Amino acid sequence: MIEDEGRRMFEPESWEERYAGEEKVWSGDPNPQLVAEVAALTPGTALDVGCGEGGDVIWLAQQGWTVTGADFSANGLDRAKRHAEEAGVAERTSWWQVDARTFEADGRQFDLVACHFLHTPDGSMVDVAGRLATAVAPGGHLLVVGHAPSEVFAHHSHHDAMFLAEELLPGLPEGFEPVVVEQRPRSTVRDGVRVEIDDSTLLARRSRSV
Repeated sequence: MIEDEGRRMFEPESWEERYAGEEKVWSGDPNPQLVAEVAALTPGTALDVGCGEGGDVIWLAQQGWTVTGADFSANGLDRAKRHAEEAGVAERTSWWQVDARTFEADGRQFDLVACHFLHTPDGSMVDVAGRLATAVAPGGHLLVVGHAPSEVFAHHSHHDAMFLAEELLPGLPEGFEPVVVEQRPRSTVRDGVRVEIDDSTLLARRSRSV
């Protein structure tokens, strides 16, 4: 029963409930690996998958990107849209309700496809990375960041969902060159306690000739 409840938190219904209240779930600040890897790129079009309340979408739009925020939670997308309007970047943003586990690009291409802390309990992030890569335009970048396995995430279903950056490499289609494949240490506060965790960070560039 506990295991079933743990896996439930990875499903859309759980996140619809979480985003249904009034209290803010996330800080609204951009994820640090996004800032580290994207700040030097020339702004273009971007897709942020698993955008939640829109913190990364807003930051990208403020840097000059035209951004599509994607999430499987309608309530999350409603929050993100509202936050983008409040931040004054609504004209640079659009929204797409989609589940990353069944993601299909359907001909859409973006200069940047980013995905932060989206985890699947069945270990299918290799497949997810491959699916997201199909939406990267020639010369564009794929950035996937997640939690590395850690005792900080003690629940069994959580631990199974963690991954190392190099484990995603088999999911990259032909024509992608890995640029960053590493675990980056980061200090954060979890349940009121400061802990040290690692961000598994994969940045890959698609060849312009593909």
